[in-house]
Formats: sequence, C-alpha cells, structure tokens
Amino acid sequence: MSSIDKVLARIDADLDNSLDRLFDLLRIRSISTDPAFKAPCREAAQWLARELNDIGIEAAVRDTTGHPMVVGHRKSGKPGPHVLFYGHYDVQPVDPLELWHQDPFEPAIKTREDGSKIIVARGAADDKGQLMTFVEAARAFIAETGDLPVDVTVLFEGEEESGSPSLHPFLEANREELSCDLALVCDTGMWDDRTPAISVMLRGMVGDEIIVRAGSRDLHSGLYGGSAQNPNHIVAGIIAGLHDENGKVTLPGFYDGVIEIPAEVKAMWDKLGFSAEEFLGDVGLKYPRGEKDRMPLEHIWTRPTVEVNGMWGGYQGAGSKTVIPAEAHAKFTFRLVGDQDPDKIQDAFRAYVRSKIPADCSVEFIAKEGSPALRLDFTMPVLAKGQKALQEEWNREAALIGMGGSIPIVGDFKRMLGMDSLLIGFGLEDDQIHSPNEKYNLTSFHKGIRSWARVLDELAKD
Repeated sequence: MSSIDKVLARIDADLDNSLDRLFDLLRIRSISTDPAFKAPCREAAQWLARELNDIGIEAAVRDTTGHPMVVGHRKSGKPGPHVLFYGHYDVQPVDPLELWHQDPFEPAIKTREDGSKIIVARGAADDKGQLMTFVEAARAFIAETGDLPVDVTVLFEGEEESGSPSLHPFLEANREELSCDLALVCDTGMWDDRTPAISVMLRGMVGDEIIVRAGSRDLHSGLYGGSAQNPNHIVAGIIAGLHDENGKVTLPGFYDGVIEIPAEVKAMWDKLGFSAEEFLGDVGLKYPRGEKDRMPLEHIWTRPTVEVNGMWGGYQGAGSKTVIPAEAHAKFTFRLVGDQDPDKIQDAFRAYVRSKIPADCSVEFIAKEGSPALRLDFTMPVLAKGQKALQEEWNREAALIGMGGSIPIVGDFKRMLGMDSLLIGFGLEDDQIHSPNEKYNLTSFHKGIRSWARVLDELAKD
C-alpha cells in the first residue's frame, strides 16, 4: 500500500474523531463583528493553535489591533512548493435566531429525505468546516508518515466576516514570515455535489457615486418645467448611454486588458450543463441580459460589467409633489476581469459623466475602494496537480470555474506577498452561509479531507 493510500485509510478510520473535533470548534461563538463575542473569538484562536501544536505544526496565537491571528509552521526545506494554507475561524451573526431549527452553536448531523447527511451549525461551511478539512488532512499525514509532504505555513484569521481590518497591517508586518510559494484557500465551493472545482478567476471591482446638481433649490415643475435642467433626466441619460444595443459597455477603452479564456476551458464550461433559465429562475427571472454574443457563464465569470446599484432624486414620499429636484444621485459598480486597470476604468467613467453634464450644472464624484481582477495562469503546473488530485478523489474532472465576486485575501496575497492562490473548496450553493440553518454536507467534509491529502501529495511530486 502506498503512503497516500495509508493516509486516506487513516482519514476514513478517524472520521468520527474528526467530526468530534469540528463540533468542538463549531460550539465556540466566534462572531467577529459583535464586540460582545471578543472572548469567544480568542477562544477559537487558542483552540486552533492547540490543535495545530498537537499534530506537530508549531503554532501560536498572534495579537492584532482586533481579533487574533493563528500562525503555524512545519517546514524543513522539503522539495516542492512551500504552501501557506489560509482559513478564517470567525463566523457571521446568527440573526434571525427564531428561524433556526436548533441552537446555531450546538452542531448536529441530520439526514435529509434523499438519505444524505449534513452538518448543521453556524460556521459549518463558512469557514470552520472548510478549514478543518485541511487540518485533518495534515493530522492524518503526520500521524501516518511522520511528516507532511511539503513545507506548510498556516494562517487563520478572525475578522474575515467583519472586513479584515487587521489583516493588511499583519501581512505587512510579517511579510517575510508569510511569503511562500503558493497559497491554498478553502473558502470556495464545488460546481455541484459530485463535481469538484478550482476557482481560477476572481473579478475585481471599482465603484463610484455621482451627485448631479442643477438649480439652487427644488423648483416648481409648473413654473420651470421644460426650461430648467432636471438632474433626474441627466442621470437617466448617463445610465442609458452606458450600454449599446448589444449589451456592450460604451466607455472608451473599457475592454482594454480583457482576456479571452482558452478554447479548452470554454469547452469544459459547455459540458457543465449550466442553465441560464434555471439560474435566473431562482430569482424570478428568465432571460439573460449582457453581451449578446457571450454564453451566460461568461457573463458572470469572465466579462466585465457596469451596474447601477442605486439611483434617487426628488420627492420620495407618499402622493405627488410637483418639483424639479435640485440634485440627483446614482451609485455604480464595475466588475473587472483580466488586466483591466481600476484607475483607468474610473477615469473613463468620470470623463464620460462629465461629457453629459450641461454647462450650467455640476457633478460631484464619491470614490469607492477598488481592486483589480485576479486569475491563475492556466498553464501553471500546480493547477494541473490540483486538478489531478481532485479527479482521483471524486472520479470527475475538476471544473475550472470563475467567481463573479472577489475574495480580498487572495488579492492581498498576490499584491502584498507575491503569491498566487489555489482556490479549492467543498461548499455548495445550498449551504445557506450567512443565513439560518447553515449546513455543510458530510460528504464535503469527509472527501474534503481526503482531497487535501491528495493535493499535498501531488504537490510534492516532480
């Protein structure tokens, strides 16, 4: 029997104990956003540090200006990449509590009508269950072989659910210690409950808000209508001109840096059986918008967008008030892909808006924080190794998928520490993260542990 087979056999034999340990962690009420739970957050950090030390990863709780980090190392200069595994031990608040079917911090295994088993608790999927898949894989490897196949650094944070205010200073202060060859991130999901996935693209974002001002006060529409500028009309014209009849964004240079995905990846997506009608049907819609010559998965993964997130101006109360408002507002966000430059996108947008402002009116801009998109090189050897490991475990080709949103820590690893990230997770769309009755499939937990063991083993190979 090979060493990896022995490790996998140990994982299987120790599953009940692994669940006991996960349940111990899930019982800790580590809600980072509420100051009342400061002590439980530290308790969770201390619990994880003890577990890492117990299995042979030298770890310590590291204080920050907010909730503590947990940093651990096991390294001896082994061949292969030195990897940093990242997860977060903090969880979302449980409100509304009355919608939970049980105490959110008293985990339980339940059997669904189809016979599948799920772990129900706050943090089961986001992110305690996910991070423990890696911890348990490392436990089995060290127990069975005496060591890990590659050098490993572990970073667990306690503020991901509250904006990670301490993360940037911590990464900056510990740049040398935390800079590795590759980051492993397990805060993502599978394509479906039988198909593993590696997230290879994260869209970036830049936002802006505009305030268009015209008259010195709200004006009577009977006296001034048809003569005075109406900021609502101006904002409406700005919004209407952002897209052409084919759904493309009209800003000059907007598509500079947008990269086409390889044909083989697009062919893989064709096989995933994605239905835009089902996807939109969940929210009461049917027909996709966006660029007409693009497949729906491209719309949400690999194509840039501009969306109007809010617009208002003039009278908002009951009944009518016949005014021409003095000002109108709109909020915009741009989802970015490839090598699009957030600053250039914002400059192009502002130039466009200014071109639409009449001479006797003005516009004020309120900038929102932006970040560029991130993507893995499809030819990276570690990507192929991750795919191979997952296929061996799940007996299905691992899908290379995009993510419509972003994971800020992945950008921080790239920009601050110079590391690419391999994003492998085992969550599912129906895990109800951030909602009552959050769950994590027992299969996700069990096969997630086995998957990480295979990934570590594969990364160690030439």
